[in-house]
Amino acid sequence: MLKMVGVETFYGKIKALHGVSLGVEKGQLVCILGANGAGKTTILKTICGITEPEYGTIHFNDKRIDHKDPEEIIKMGISHVPENRRIFPELTVDENLLMGGFL
Repeated sequence: MLKMVGVETFYGKIKALHGVSLGVEKGQLVCILGANGAGKTTILKTICGITEPEYGTIHFNDKRIDHKDPEEIIKMGISHVPENRRIFPELTVDENLLMGGFL
């Protein structure tokens, strides 16, 4: 369903992701753990198209997404709600994630 292979993302000249590879199959629940500055948020931003990887590939449902615009990726069904953003308590998790793609 989601596959990252050898992804390297930079902020200017600083390498934030060093050859990240991971795979998530349909129905799996995955948790990304790490210290502050370990790259957790950068992984999510790179998957969502907010930051673009310099190297490596990202596929979702067998379609390459690593150089697509965030809007295209949201339409494919991928989004996240960044840390410290307000959520809508009256909405479901799915509805909050959908809204997070437009904020």
